[in-house]
Amino acid sequence: MLRIFVCLYVAAVWVGAIATAQAGITVSDSRGEQHFESVPERVVALNWSMAENLVELGVEPVGVADTDGYSRWVAQPELPEDAVDVGGRAEPNMERIASLDPDLIVLSTTQTGLAEKMEKIAPVLFFDAYRRDHDNPEMAREIFKTLARVFARTDRAEEKLERLDERFQRLRERLKDHFGAALPRVTSALFMSPSVVRIFGDNSMPQHALKRLGMQPALPQKRTQWGQVQKKVSDLSRIEDGILLYFKPLDRARDLFSKPLWKALPVVARGRVAAVEPTWTYGGAMSLRYLAENMTDALLTIEP
Repeated sequence: MLRIFVCLYVAAVWVGAIATAQAGITVSDSRGEQHFESVPERVVALNWSMAENLVELGVEPVGVADTDGYSRWVAQPELPEDAVDVGGRAEPNMERIASLDPDLIVLSTTQTGLAEKMEKIAPVLFFDAYRRDHDNPEMAREIFKTLARVFARTDRAEEKLERLDERFQRLRERLKDHFGAALPRVTSALFMSPSVVRIFGDNSMPQHALKRLGMQPALPQKRTQWGQVQKKVSDLSRIEDGILLYFKPLDRARDLFSKPLWKALPVVARGRVAAVEPTWTYGGAMSLRYLAENMTDALLTIEP
């Protein structure tokens, strides 16, 4: 009897697999419905957040745009060692991409103009991830789940998202242990030069991560496409009571800390500034984990 049951079960799984293969996979990207006859096996990511999503899903992209830049600015998760650099994100090398024989190319915001060119090589998925008129963090979750369906990794995606929520809770408790029940106000920023700074505000991934950690902004900013507002460094003097976090690397602002302007900022004089290890501030759903972890580590260096 047991043997008969096992045989029936195996047969049912086999029939189900055949039905799935015949039905294929249909998902929606920012251009509409896209259909795949089978799970893609060789994928190229021309956007860093899309590359990050793939790696988090356990999918190893065969090609990624600007792998050196990814290592410096995104850092986590690490790309597979054999991922081929296919050129710049704005102007990728089509010959190199074609040589990888991909069955899928993934694009995102600012790359819509590449879709038609890339479709000459392989099917394309385009996700307009960052927009002023939608919730960027929520869209990041939806894109992550859509890619999971494409690669038959839905269970993995759901588990990752569940663990992300749990991780926020644990980090929030660490911050409360350090600062007490009343957590400080925190604003995060990226320095573009010794005089120009991008301050993250509404609709940004860094502020969303801070909100999930239980913190309000020290210098609120309006909602924008990327969740950031470009300001003069002198505008940081408006942080009256709170903490400023800034993201590494400081390639374009190495001389900042020697400037009198920087030393005169009240938040600097009070010792309420900390550096955050490189974390992609325009990433996918799982970038929120790295943002939360790295910003928590930075915050814990500041005395209560």
